[in-house]
Amino acid sequence: MKTRGHIRLFATATTVWGAFWVAGLPSYYQQYSAPAMLWFEVILLLGLIGPVHYVLRTVPGERRRNTAVWIAFYFTVPLAVYDWLYCGVHLGHGLAFLWRYWYLTTYYVIPWLLLPGMAVILDRAESVARGAVQHTRG
Repeated sequence: MKTRGHIRLFATATTVWGAFWVAGLPSYYQQYSAPAMLWFEVILLLGLIGPVHYVLRTVPGERRRNTAVWIAFYFTVPLAVYDWLYCGVHLGHGLAFLWRYWYLTTYYVIPWLLLPGMAVILDRAESVARGAVQHTRG
């Protein structure tokens, strides 16, 4: 990935975090019940699968897994740092923010499970499609 791509991913992730942070004020989603937050997590995850699938599908196969890892990185590591700075340092929760704000913590893991797996599935689907095309021509 070129430097411009890294900068764009970092800026996009930072913008998404900022919007998520503002939307969660005044108490960064603590005002909602655990079941409400669980539903929010599921809806958010389902809403993200389509756009991420589209992005990965547009990346050439030889770069897809690498791109998936970089997207997972930029949408977890900087966001975890921002959350730690806000919840852990500013609000004074320390590392206990990981449990108190569990709905954030889940999104430090989900992209690492979802994105590389999605890239592998797309690679396999393309391979099968190429094989089917070659089989019909041959």
